[in-house]
Amino acid sequence: MSDINLSIKDRDGKTHEVVAPTDMAMNLMEIIRSYELAPEGTIGVCGGMAMCASCQCYITSEHELPNMEDEEEAMLSEAFNVKENSRLGCQIFITTKHEGLSFELAPE
Repeated sequence: MSDINLSIKDRDGKTHEVVAPTDMAMNLMEIIRSYELAPEGTIGVCGGMAMCASCQCYITSEHELPNMEDEEEAMLSEAFNVKENSRLGCQIFITTKHEGLSFELAPE
């Protein structure tokens, strides 16, 4: 089992240093939910299917991430507050390559 460290800035601007397992096939949205860093019902509304953009986040570190699939790109094209570094947290699955990843939750 290998855990990694993540730095997550919540919607109130508070930064949380959290530990995330890499052996459970979790994504960033699920980590946010498991640490209760966003109010219930405000993140992962679609259950992680790339259909709502409630888990939009801004990647603030220089980590190499998987390319966006068509569904994620289409959802972000319709979302609010999109930036160049926007990604859907439900589409980024945690691996050991993400050690030290920093990201910020987009506004609700």
